[in-house]
Amino acid sequence: MAVDSTASTPALAEAKAQFIHTWGVTGASWGVSKTLAQVHALLLVSPTALSTEELMAQLKISRGNASMTVRELLDWGLIYKELRPGERREFFVAEKDMLQVTRCIIRARKRRELDQMKRSIDQLAALPGDPADADYRAFHTALADIQQLANASDKLLSRLMQAEKSWFWNTFIKLFM
Repeated sequence: MAVDSTASTPALAEAKAQFIHTWGVTGASWGVSKTLAQVHALLLVSPTALSTEELMAQLKISRGNASMTVRELLDWGLIYKELRPGERREFFVAEKDMLQVTRCIIRARKRRELDQMKRSIDQLAALPGDPADADYRAFHTALADIQQLANASDKLLSRLMQAEKSWFWNTFIKLFM
């Protein structure tokens, strides 16, 4: 990865590069592409909006990879387009409010994972069968347990997405203290 030549000191440039690398590795362990996480990290620490060309140059990625990654970050609501009068290029800036970033991630993961799983489990739970059959009972007991957990998770995530910043941080701190 290229070191940001616009950073004010070599130490800052190295720290930014390390952050971008770490965010990329962490993102990969959360199930998103390393490049997506690295583009997000670069935009998080950038004081100004960056163009696709700047993202490509700093991260040494292809135009196709940069375009797909930017599109996905826009879909997640983690970055925004910044329009500049007289400029044909598009510029992108990251959402910097970490509570809002958390909400965007929760919303996207809930929509892509939890909501989809809930629909599937609900369809499977509607499967007719004989309650006297041990296999049928075991299957439906497992599905009911999963539905209960999924419904509780759905309520919690919905509450987190609507939470005020002070409530969120106070609740989060209480969980770990």
